[in-house]
Amino acid sequence: MCSIEGKGKGKMRGIRMGATKGGGGGGGERVEKLKSSRTKLWMIRATTSVMLWTCIVQLTALGDTWGPHLLKGWPSCFSHQDSSVSVVEDKVPSVPARVLPPKRVYKNNGYLMVSCNGGLNQMRAAICDMVTIARYLNVTLIVPELDKTSFWSDPSEFQDIFDVDHFILSLRDEVRILKELPPRLKRRVEMGIVYSMPPISWSDISYYHNQILPLIKKYKVVHLNKTDTRLANNGQPLDIQKLRCRVNFSALRFTSQIEELGKRVVKLLRQNGPFIVLHLRYEMDMLAFSGCTQGCNTEEVEELTRMRYAYPWWKEKIINSDLKRKDGFCPLTPEETALILRALDIDNSYQIYIAAGEIYGGQRRMATLAAAYPKLVRKESLLEPSDLGFFQNHSSQMAALDYLVSLESDIFIPTYDGNMAKVVEGHRRFLGFKQTILLERRLLVDLIDQYNSGTLSWYEFSDAVKESHESRKGQPTQRLVIPDRPKEEDYFYANPEECLQPSYSRLDLSVGGL
Repeated sequence: MCSIEGKGKGKMRGIRMGATKGGGGGGGERVEKLKSSRTKLWMIRATTSVMLWTCIVQLTALGDTWGPHLLKGWPSCFSHQDSSVSVVEDKVPSVPARVLPPKRVYKNNGYLMVSCNGGLNQMRAAICDMVTIARYLNVTLIVPELDKTSFWSDPSEFQDIFDVDHFILSLRDEVRILKELPPRLKRRVEMGIVYSMPPISWSDISYYHNQILPLIKKYKVVHLNKTDTRLANNGQPLDIQKLRCRVNFSALRFTSQIEELGKRVVKLLRQNGPFIVLHLRYEMDMLAFSGCTQGCNTEEVEELTRMRYAYPWWKEKIINSDLKRKDGFCPLTPEETALILRALDIDNSYQIYIAAGEIYGGQRRMATLAAAYPKLVRKESLLEPSDLGFFQNHSSQMAALDYLVSLESDIFIPTYDGNMAKVVEGHRRFLGFKQTILLERRLLVDLIDQYNSGTLSWYEFSDAVKESHESRKGQPTQRLVIPDRPKEEDYFYANPEECLQPSYSRLDLSVGGL
């Protein structure tokens, strides 16, 4: 543009001098030519300026909308590098264009704030429910707040675990999501002027329309301070169920740091052949909460009991461990797990990745399992301490890493049907009904006791275990529905059958008609 201006000014000065010297009748013609040239030059400069400003505005919009990840690695329009440095086109990694869904336009009925409670996977399911509720009520959802006061005391924010920009943008065709309230409303909330309440558990979507929406319209902002299992498993419109799936399987993506580390762990495991993920839920919090003390010594039983009484929101205090175990409500112990894996004919040359926190009782309780399956590995043994330094004291981020590895495993085996076990089971179904062995603990502890007492031989015991689990490997099945007893029926996120294809392929999760 500078070269165009320089040449133009030179021509203008030459014409002006000629007109002065020549005079006479030809002067008028030269003046007209001068005016014409000046007009053309002005148009060129104006057009060039408009194009440059358009480029700047578009690039700024791309940066704000798609984020820096899309433009990373692209040559900058504002680079001050020497123009002689060229980029060979076939060496530049291709960046797929991200097509954003169009924004859904709707009359905003107010703002919904939510505080999730529980561990990572309980909160994950709750976020899916809250997005769906916000969509149905035509309100604006504020990015959910994660639990920082539970047993794990994890200080992680939403954006520390999930890709918050992807979360917001990928759902913009369904619901408006903001990172924080508008300033005026934010000040009100900071002053404590906000209507806060726990919604009723296992509620139908109509409950939110009839009970919660009028409150949002009245107060402009409503804060739901409990979010676990607040939307019913069954009896919801298909569009509601499909949106829950879309949030879970598409919108809730972990941060790039967690995703990349998960890929590294899977790659390290794959280098040594097939691997099984064992979700060994034999951690202190689970044993204290459930009251399950099988195999624990007197000192450990007392420690677990003290811990249970220390948490007032754990309502059940007096627990008969033996009865609970026989009813199938206790996680399998590491010793029982080793026995079941052998009975299922799990090859002891397979790697077994332990997806869990610290096992209660440590090496003493893990000795039997380690002897039966010497290729036991954990993220801590596969990675360097520096790799996990960022995740220390952030249990939800550690759980996110285990979640990713669990999805990719050849077989996933949970020893207890907690939230992680259920949500991973459902996600593996969505990924093509990947094999998940769902242990029937009530039957298994009875078989184990019969084998240990000598009533069953090893072959009888093994045959009984295999036969009873032939249909419990994550195959397509319908959810068990128990009206008026939602806690006892199948969990939606363990088997989101409305979102699964019988042909074992993924279903289009586009939602419409809400």
